[in-house]
Amino acid sequence: MKRPLRPEEHRLWSVVAATLHPLPGRHTPAAPADPVEAPPPATALAPKGKAPPGKQPPKTAPPGPGPAPRPPSQAPWPGPELIEPNRHHRIVRERDPIAARLDLHGLTYDAARARLDGFLLQAWHEGHRAVLVITGKGSRGTGDGTLRRAAPEWLAAPHLRSIVAGVSEAHRRHGGGGALYVALKRKARG
Repeated sequence: MKRPLRPEEHRLWSVVAATLHPLPGRHTPAAPADPVEAPPPATALAPKGKAPPGKQPPKTAPPGPGPAPRPPSQAPWPGPELIEPNRHHRIVRERDPIAARLDLHGLTYDAARARLDGFLLQAWHEGHRAVLVITGKGSRGTGDGTLRRAAPEWLAAPHLRSIVAGVSEAHRRHGGGGALYVALKRKARG
């Protein structure tokens, strides 16, 4: 059940809605009725026992806040598969060699995503089986870098599922928390 907007939320929404234009072929919906202004807060508490005439105490507790909003970092699709432990071990020991590396340092969000997509498609077409994607750890190594958080979501995107076999955090000698191993699927023969 949705809770009604508070007066200050309604005023804010009105300001935002006034800046919007409907899509072509759509009409502007009728404006909702102004919300009833909340009564001013009582300065003195009513004595216990009887409610003032015309006002009855609520029979149930007021509704609490709704469910917590989903964090923006969650993608609408599931995260990438993890690399199988044996394969991860082979990549770390370089028995499955890292065929190519991509460093995303200094790129904007959109440029990094485009570069990652192109890099993975090229590596897959060249028959590479394992690549290293360096995202960086974020500012001052706090681990909250934008590219570091976004890369696993990008790798789980539907257009890359057919080539990405799995993803895992790189070993310390390959960049640790600021890099990812990406295992690529084999190309279909024929």
